[in-house]
Amino acid sequence: MTQAPADAATPVVSDFYDRFPYPGDPLQDGPPPGYNWRWCVDAAYAACTGALPPRRQDGQPLRILDAGCGTGVSTDYLAHLNPGAEILAVDISPGTLEVARERCRRSGALEQAQLRIENRSLLELQGEGPFDYINSVGVLHHLREPEAGLRALADLLKPGALLHLFLYADGGRWEIHRTQRALTAMGVGTGAEGLKLGRQLFAELPEHNRLRRHHEQRWALDCAADANFADMYLHPQETSYNLQRLMAFVASADLSFAGFSNPEIWDPARLLQGELLERAQALPPMAQWQLVEDLDPDISHFEFFLSRGAVVREQWASDEDLLAAHGSRNRCLWGWPGRALLDSDMAPLDLSEEGVALLQSLEASAEGTPLAALPLGWPAAQIAAVARQLLAQRVLLLQPAQRQGA
Repeated sequence: MTQAPADAATPVVSDFYDRFPYPGDPLQDGPPPGYNWRWCVDAAYAACTGALPPRRQDGQPLRILDAGCGTGVSTDYLAHLNPGAEILAVDISPGTLEVARERCRRSGALEQAQLRIENRSLLELQGEGPFDYINSVGVLHHLREPEAGLRALADLLKPGALLHLFLYADGGRWEIHRTQRALTAMGVGTGAEGLKLGRQLFAELPEHNRLRRHHEQRWALDCAADANFADMYLHPQETSYNLQRLMAFVASADLSFAGFSNPEIWDPARLLQGELLERAQALPPMAQWQLVEDLDPDISHFEFFLSRGAVVREQWASDEDLLAAHGSRNRCLWGWPGRALLDSDMAPLDLSEEGVALLQSLEASAEGTPLAALPLGWPAAQIAAVARQLLAQRVLLLQPAQRQGA
């Protein structure tokens, strides 16, 4: 289904991605490698709220929108990490969608979810919502009017649901911006000639040149695929943000900031220690993030969650509430069943024997079984303590008893 472009940049951007289908990840038979928890609705919702999303009593599947799906890398993960979901994946480039359809066919995504892949603008999806989750990675910053794109997505979002975005950041892209301006000034174009001359530029600049060194040290691997090089250096339409403009952008659609999807990047403990860290941690969150932005000029993008309505986080402070909750194991783990795992960020994680026992008991019990009713033979205090440890490790995902049904 093709609709008329709704953004001034749409025709030129569509043509660009027809020439360079992005991202340039190779196709493969079978499920995608590993996982990305940001594309697992349960894991994403728990990261933002401390709890699983409410389950609907009518038995309807999750409804997910992949807005600007490109060659289907994100769509593939969304299908495999949310089995049974109803997924609409849209993009303005027919060329990229051909790759997306083939990727999802070969990976088995079509058997995992109710999947529609359509040639449509995210600005013209009226009547398709509401969605329980919207993913739009690396898309809005290629619109001539990103604010209109954000408002369109906000209108499609169910109250309390999440929108995951990825947008360019000014600070870590200044070398990229200089290279883009230089190539534009020389009129290399946005096609095959521009690709050839862009690669030639980095080969011919002096070895000590900062732009060349930065590219070779940081971006050369990411840009090995021609489509990825073109997307970085030749794109005809791009906007980037600093933290202050980003928050104004969020406010323009009356959405709430629900947290970064790479929170470790925004932790001042990554950069400071001792008294300086204590001073940083005494600041309110926004001031801490601005401090990190100032101290780390390599941050090249923002990835974050937004919600319709304020996010209320479940703290699990009460043993009574914790023991009455039911839930599941985070499916974004590598190595389960076992004690030595890779966690949802692919970092090594060692579970305790008690932690493994609780998870195994949970998986062997009927869906909806409260933690207190698991056949572990433990005192309630022990179940609560082990559950809190698993929650902190993001291995256990819980749903409060009062949220059964929505």
